[in-house]
Amino acid sequence: MGKHLNPNNRGFVLSRNAPIYVDKSLLIQKTNEIIDTKDRFVCVSRPRRFGKSTDAKMLIAYYSKGCDSASLFNDLKISQTDMYHEHLNKHNVIFIDMQSFYDKYSNVKEMLQFLSKSVLRDLFRVYKDVDYLDNKDLPNCLDDIYVKSDEHFIIIIDECDCVLRNKNATSEDKKEFLKFMNRLLKEKEYVSLAYMTGILPIKKYGDESAINMFDEINMIEPQQYENFMGFTEDEVKDLCLKNNMDFDEMKVWYDGYHMTDQTSIYIPRSIIKAISSKECNCYWSKTGTFENLANHISIDFDGLKEAVIQLLAGEKVKVDTAGFQNDMSTFKSKDDVLTMLIHLGYLGYDRQSEQVYIPNKEVIDSFIQSIKTPKYEQTYKAIVRAQKLLESTWDMDEEKVASGLEKFI
Repeated sequence: MGKHLNPNNRGFVLSRNAPIYVDKSLLIQKTNEIIDTKDRFVCVSRPRRFGKSTDAKMLIAYYSKGCDSASLFNDLKISQTDMYHEHLNKHNVIFIDMQSFYDKYSNVKEMLQFLSKSVLRDLFRVYKDVDYLDNKDLPNCLDDIYVKSDEHFIIIIDECDCVLRNKNATSEDKKEFLKFMNRLLKEKEYVSLAYMTGILPIKKYGDESAINMFDEINMIEPQQYENFMGFTEDEVKDLCLKNNMDFDEMKVWYDGYHMTDQTSIYIPRSIIKAISSKECNCYWSKTGTFENLANHISIDFDGLKEAVIQLLAGEKVKVDTAGFQNDMSTFKSKDDVLTMLIHLGYLGYDRQSEQVYIPNKEVIDSFIQSIKTPKYEQTYKAIVRAQKLLESTWDMDEEKVASGLEKFI
């Protein structure tokens, strides 16, 4: 057992011990199905506080040879599936929390060197008899281990996009990082499964993904992972019933992320905090990223300000998501900004109509607070009027809706 190689199950133990726990273990059924296949590369991107790291810790606890996790999973849904025992604690796992390395070294080259050194320390303790060609190069050392011992690895990377979404990272930093990721993962036979999490989809250059072997699961294209992108409506109903909470109020505050026609998801953090405090409120942590977008709104970047006002008035806005380059700096149109807001969780997305919308009351509160400064006074006043109109619409107050609409005509 090491910090990176075959870690223990402590992270998932803490999740299971929490007062509120929702069983998402059937995610493991999906990853079991793609182990040692050509589809073994999965990148799941969704906003902060949507449970990405919790899922990663669950996968570590299930696959890692460094622990015995039967007692954690035997009463969960995954235990009823055919492949449950076949993979339970049977794999070499390498876990990398990319953000923890980037926090230490903002210089990407130094960060990657320290990351390699840290993982290699664990590997060298176990694989002592391998003749390493370059004992400082992580991909090469993994190749050497594979050739010598036919060992395979499940590689789990959390916050895989932390470099790419950092506004201070240069184009060269991003290319250096993606080059490392390609060398670590692409066409590597030692990889049994690669599971990555992030907030933004994998960085694109032009129309192409920089790491094109990954099956990308995100807020625009959830594919068949929609039930694992957050808490489902049935899960929230069950929690409300068990904890004597008003589901209808929860729905107004936290619903709105429609993954498919049949599946709507809620932010796990918000639901847990609302149940714990017995009060619906704004619990979703605000990020500096959205506050920075107020600059674009104030200068009316390609009609963005008008789009924001429309959204806060309860309308949907057409968006072309194809041009977004999956970073925080390459914006060419209002569509790029709106697409980023989908991935950050500030907007919902209707796949059929290709439109965005404000998902719920909690997001509106976060949205308003982000631009509540003297610098954006005129925009703020217009948005407050739009907010009142949207709340009147939700309350089905026809007189206030009619009065509010007159102010926009």
